[in-house]
Amino acid sequence: MKKTVLLLMLVAVAVIPAVAQWMPDRLGDGYEMRYVEQPDDYSGKVRSTIVRKRSACGGHRGVLYVHGFNDYFFQKEMGDRFVDSCYNFYAVDLRKYGRSLMEGQKAFQVRDMHEYFADIDSAVMCMKRDGIDEIVLIGHSTGGLTTSLYMNENPPAEIKVLVLNSPFLDWNQSKFQERILIPAVDCIGGVLPGIAISQGDSRAYSESLLKEYGGEWEFDTSLKLEVSPDVDTGWIRAIDMAQAIIQNDPFIKVPVLLMHSDRTAKAGDPREVYSSSDAVLDVEDISRYGKRLGPLVTEITVKGGLHDLVLSKPEVRNALYDYMFGWLDANLYQCGQPGRGREEAVGRGSRVSS
Repeated sequence: MKKTVLLLMLVAVAVIPAVAQWMPDRLGDGYEMRYVEQPDDYSGKVRSTIVRKRSACGGHRGVLYVHGFNDYFFQKEMGDRFVDSCYNFYAVDLRKYGRSLMEGQKAFQVRDMHEYFADIDSAVMCMKRDGIDEIVLIGHSTGGLTTSLYMNENPPAEIKVLVLNSPFLDWNQSKFQERILIPAVDCIGGVLPGIAISQGDSRAYSESLLKEYGGEWEFDTSLKLEVSPDVDTGWIRAIDMAQAIIQNDPFIKVPVLLMHSDRTAKAGDPREVYSSSDAVLDVEDISRYGKRLGPLVTEITVKGGLHDLVLSKPEVRNALYDYMFGWLDANLYQCGQPGRGREEAVGRGSRVSS
């Protein structure tokens, strides 16, 4: 009897700290968060953050969302849509981003995109502990590059499909910059990773999102800056190395949903163009490299979509969610079956095959 009581006490001591680490998240409405202490890196202490909201349906299905550059998880409407559709929702704020940023750290700093694998692994382990064994992995922009690399090299069996929201699979720069300048910076970044590289001072994309400028959304502009910040040579090198792998040697075995806008905004375009197109990446590059990620890729073009497609106008994102949930139902129930592979157009409340 005493041994049984002692064993129960030891189990309680082991379990209580893990449960107590969850705390209410800044989003409220049932969202909660916890930090995950990661091994120190070249800049010192590192942590990632897991945000979750459990579905009232319960179940063993879940979504894991990975944000892009100069970003963090704030897309509450997206999370709620998944929860209302009986998916448990999780997001990770990667190291040195958003909720995970620690005092004295350089925001968004990375030397190799593989550094983020531990942050994703931690979230997957958390989901497994919560009883989730069927995971939808979603990556946006730089998060789309990271999740593509992750599924190309380190795919857990629990991740059944990959959804890519405007993934950063290639540079959106001039031919001179892509062929000459970026390779040169890449070389420098291997030796001197801390040299700052300006990204210009355009705020057109952030203004297309923020309520105060006529957009629809509110977010913490100390975590997602209105003007994209300087990167450094180490960041350029990390992105370039990851893109080289994805462009030249991809083989993602799970079904992939590749999503992007129907057009790219160019410098000098009127303001209304920025509110209905991708103002960050070249959609043709996304299509070119995304279609080659594996044998089970379904590509859709989202008419009037923003760079972050789930932040597009209501009629655009409503049609997008309708398509996405239909695709997930088909591919989760028929894992391993060939994807349609043909491109479709989504938006304006309708879906039209092209």
